[in-house]
Amino acid sequence: MVDRPKNHLPRKIGLFSASNIVIANMIGAGIFTTSGLLMSELDNPWLLIILWVAGGIIALCGALSYAELGAAMPHAGGEYVFLSRLYHPIFGFLSGWVSFIVGFSAPIAASAIGFSEYFFRAFPGMLEAGNSGVFLSAYLSKILAICIILLFTFIHLRGLEFGAKVQNYLTLLKIGLIVILIFLGLSFGKGNISHFSMGSPVTFNFSMLKTMGLSLMWIMFAYSGWNASTYIGSEITDPVRNLPRSLLYGTGIVLILYMLLNIVFVYATPPEGMKDVISIGGLTVRNLFGTSMEFTFSLLIAFALFSSLSAFIIIGPRVYYSMALDGYFFKFVSRVHPKYNVPSAAIMLQAAIAIIMVLSGTFDQILTYMGFSLGLFPILSVAGVFILRARGNSKLMLHGFPYHLFVYLLFGILMLVLSYLERPAESSIALATAIIGIPFFYFFQNKNYKSTAL
Repeated sequence: MVDRPKNHLPRKIGLFSASNIVIANMIGAGIFTTSGLLMSELDNPWLLIILWVAGGIIALCGALSYAELGAAMPHAGGEYVFLSRLYHPIFGFLSGWVSFIVGFSAPIAASAIGFSEYFFRAFPGMLEAGNSGVFLSAYLSKILAICIILLFTFIHLRGLEFGAKVQNYLTLLKIGLIVILIFLGLSFGKGNISHFSMGSPVTFNFSMLKTMGLSLMWIMFAYSGWNASTYIGSEITDPVRNLPRSLLYGTGIVLILYMLLNIVFVYATPPEGMKDVISIGGLTVRNLFGTSMEFTFSLLIAFALFSSLSAFIIIGPRVYYSMALDGYFFKFVSRVHPKYNVPSAAIMLQAAIAIIMVLSGTFDQILTYMGFSLGLFPILSVAGVFILRARGNSKLMLHGFPYHLFVYLLFGILMLVLSYLERPAESSIALATAIIGIPFFYFFQNKNYKSTAL
């Protein structure tokens, strides 16, 4: 019998679980928190819905591209693996570096903050008690968010099979909740179709284009996760078949749900009432069914956000694990727990970064910083499909090539440029985060060279 390598991650994830991880990564804090912020920027219900559909189409084009990449390179690490093999290790390292600081830790923080927003919407009396007691409400929200991060970190330290079961139940709960909200809201809710004709008319000038670019970047945060199963490629059974299907099934389902859910949001609340409301789901339920149902749904949405937070905790550490195995990150991060077969050191390190995020920024700042950062390296990865085919290494020749690549690349670049012009401060910090990783790459490369020489 051949001994399994010390740092081996076994293949235990099937198509159903892999698709669930994609859906869970996508449906999270973004859809339940950004539509109110978007309405304050756009002030037009139809434009809001059109941008949500456009974001889904862009994500689906990205998923088609990643399906081809993932089938050819079914290993843990996602973009880190793709960029390292297609271009140069420095690009893979920088994508992993950004993932380490922003790509997963920040969404974990955002999901935890979203949970606390909905939880305290269900229990407003706790915030009032906090304001009159020892802690201010802001501190209560942050403390609760940190506790949730620690709880799910512990769950996923117990092993992938246990974590995947928890993940599947939470994802099914979340999908069921959204389907029920859509059905009941459109069938029995006390909304008004006239809300769709309210708001300001769209004027297509450069200022509006910048606003649309920023809005689309926020929307793409809500769709982020369309590439999720590529990060656990080394743990998916029959990856050439199951990995691409999980990307396409997951992204397609989420696109439909997001479109319908935003229709419900607008049906329930006029544009002026939606503006700047983070817990938009709770407001929607209150307007459709009254305050008694608001309590129930706010609490359910709060717990549904566990699913995306849980999925990020599963996926992110696999990137740092792969980097460490290749010698491009701290060696201790490649440590696999001897009993539970999970990258335990990477999981705990990610939790620490997420907690720092919770303590350091407001929701919209985290959203912009994260959205810009997450848009950088997928563009390079999608363009890498041309390199993959030129080398004759593709194992999945999808129909529609190369149109889906052009759609993703065009809108991805436009979105970044317009977002930078609209929010230069947060975007510059995102760029700086990537650039700061360059000296770290050469540090680890030099360290590897010396180790090999010895």
